Amino acid sequence: MHKLIIGPLIAYLSGLRFPTLFAITVALFLIDLAIPDVIPFADEILLGLGAALLGAWKKR
Repeated sequence: MHKLIIGPLIAYLSGLRFPTLFAITVALFLIDLAIPDVIPFADEILLGLGAALLGAWKKR
């Protein structure tokens, strides 16, 4: 079961142009979801869109 999840994830991350930046953005997004803020969901939406943009940016 562990290989079914980790294998495709590693293959996906190796195809990204900036895999470390993508991982940092996703980690910040998850931390930001746990911390309450003044304007609800404003920064979560921006970090989510940034993570989606970095996730879609593949090597050519």
